[in-house]
Amino acid sequence: MWLLDQIAEQCIAEARDRGELDDLPGAGRRQQLDDDSFIPEHLRPAYRMLKNAGYIPPEVQVRREIEKVEDLLAELPVDDEAGRDRARRRLEVLRLQLSEKRGRKQTPLWTDTAYQQRLIERLDRE
Repeated sequence: MWLLDQIAEQCIAEARDRGELDDLPGAGRRQQLDDDSFIPEHLRPAYRMLKNAGYIPPEVQVRREIEKVEDLLAELPVDDEAGRDRARRRLEVLRLQLSEKRGRKQTPLWTDTAYQQRLIERLDRE
């Protein structure tokens, strides 16, 4: 176990012994843990921190938008050719963006100013 993990476990045990954890919201209910089994163990804390800071990777944002456009395309009436054509063009652009993001080397996360700002705000709140 890492030293930091041991320190955290010790602090939690001391707080539990003092009764500071008795009245937490959700006490007695099952925890809903994220499925992070596909993430290497040494990267899980970093991924969790990014998720808690509200960061969504650009590739995931594009994928979500692709899903929305695909849903829109499925719901459009067959006779709405203009709308279907616009949706198809948007879908093509999004798929090109996704393939470009996969093929190009990503810049380091800490250089993203939007991420930095969200992380600072999150840490200030805590």
